[in-house]
Amino acid sequence: MLLTGSEIVMECLIREGVDVIFGYPGGAILPTYDAMTKYPQIHHVLVRHEQGASHMADGYARATGKVGVAIATSGPGATNLVTGIATAMMDSSPIVCITGQVARGSIGTDAFQETDVTGVTLPVTKHNYLVADVEELAYVIREAFHIARSGRPGPVLIDIPKDVQTQKTEFIYPEGEIRLPGYRVPSEGHEDDVMLAVDLINQAQRPIILAGHGIMMAGASEQLRELSEIAGIPVALTLLGKGAMPEDHPMVLGMMGMHGEAASNHAIQEADLLIALGMRFDDRVTGNLKTYAQKAKKIHVDIDPSEINKNVRVNVGIPGDVRAVLSQMLPHVHRTQHPDWMAWIRDWQEDADERDILQYSADSKLLGAQVINDLWQFTGGNAVTVTDVGQHQMLEAQYYPHQRPSSLITSGGLGTMGFGFPAAIGAKFGKPEEEVWAIVGDGGFQMTMCELATAVQENIDVNIAILNNAYLGMVRQWQEFFYEERYQSTPMVNPDFCKLADAFGIPSMRVTKREQVEESVAFARSIKGPVLIEYVIEKEEIVYPMVPAGADLHNMIRRPKPGESR
Repeated sequence: MLLTGSEIVMECLIREGVDVIFGYPGGAILPTYDAMTKYPQIHHVLVRHEQGASHMADGYARATGKVGVAIATSGPGATNLVTGIATAMMDSSPIVCITGQVARGSIGTDAFQETDVTGVTLPVTKHNYLVADVEELAYVIREAFHIARSGRPGPVLIDIPKDVQTQKTEFIYPEGEIRLPGYRVPSEGHEDDVMLAVDLINQAQRPIILAGHGIMMAGASEQLRELSEIAGIPVALTLLGKGAMPEDHPMVLGMMGMHGEAASNHAIQEADLLIALGMRFDDRVTGNLKTYAQKAKKIHVDIDPSEINKNVRVNVGIPGDVRAVLSQMLPHVHRTQHPDWMAWIRDWQEDADERDILQYSADSKLLGAQVINDLWQFTGGNAVTVTDVGQHQMLEAQYYPHQRPSSLITSGGLGTMGFGFPAAIGAKFGKPEEEVWAIVGDGGFQMTMCELATAVQENIDVNIAILNNAYLGMVRQWQEFFYEERYQSTPMVNPDFCKLADAFGIPSMRVTKREQVEESVAFARSIKGPVLIEYVIEKEEIVYPMVPAGADLHNMIRRPKPGESR
């Protein structure tokens, strides 16, 4: 077929299994938008800001495991994608971003809406391309999808000059295996390393598994559960690892790290063996590296060899697919239990239980922790929750247990405010049969609330839960603890969110009392389309426990007992 570059883009997307793309048109990408009219099998979602497009593509990718696609024009259109690209990079999310560029003859002349987008995005993409010849385009797209989804997933950007989009060439889709010099994706671990790890597991008396996002990306949840049950090893989860193993399983200790469960953090510090699977020892997980898990030998399995020994020195490092490596280990792991170790952990869990807050109400004020826990109960724990970043994010992680993979979607590594709502739209496109809740704070929501118009235009069935404390809550918490309560630039004057919803024709409800939460969930479920629920919560609520930045993992600020001042 003799096709234009724009038509080649669409043909390739179809062959890559793409059924939805998120984007915003403009001059340099207009030929590709014109070509879309010939391909109705791909649904285009018109966002209201390109950052929303990259977050929606990210949410779609995390919900489905498939590659999400965002598209934008040159210059400011392309640079508006960057925050979402960086978010996907930090959290290993497979997205492909396609941007228009000025015509080849104008590159380097400071032409209207020209930006060196490949230069701008080089540090925050797994790979990127500037396509100089239409004959290269089909292979570039095929290669980009392969890179985005293989190995450690990540974002790939393809920058296409406008004249390349209008050029014609014979279209031949590149079939067969993609071969890239120097690009090798590890699969199974080296047998000697695997057996060294097995020996450490069989000898350990106080082992603990640290399960991360890589478990879900590898589809290794079943192998994780088998290892835990066969060898009697408790499991602590990273924020992005929640759902890797059902949180009601007796061997799951909950989240670790800065706002993790006290029992998880103490167990890590007292363990004699850490088994890190598909996680990268982020600073929010480890606290002070000098005092981190000093009593423990360490095993680290990760698809990305560069992560091994990067932050924490380990005894056995195994570059490889975590599912394949666990499958190698399991036949050699001894069936055993560690009753003394588990009894010690259970004592910590009883002593450290923070959940009395669910029964507590100061002057009948609604607490964010109560809202989250009630959402969990009244949704049956079956919803896909997509959070923004801040106190509500940590409360969701603490008070909404997840029983299945990819049921929590959140920005971990970059901590991107404004992520939650657009990512929820993307997740709903990826899983239209699922109940999807965007759980956001009043601060982060206002960064991307323009996407309310997108939700209405698409009539997307997303429930928006705004936890409104009229503060930038997590920053305010730090100011209270570490800056002598100097609340500079954290109190917020907010709009009337229900009136805002009404302006878009979105049904809404304001909740000020706990007994209204159940009614609000029923209200949201009764409507097919976007719904906004504003939960007016206690302004000065604190997320406990908390490990101060750079502090020892076991030195947590704990919730004061009744009658104690904080």
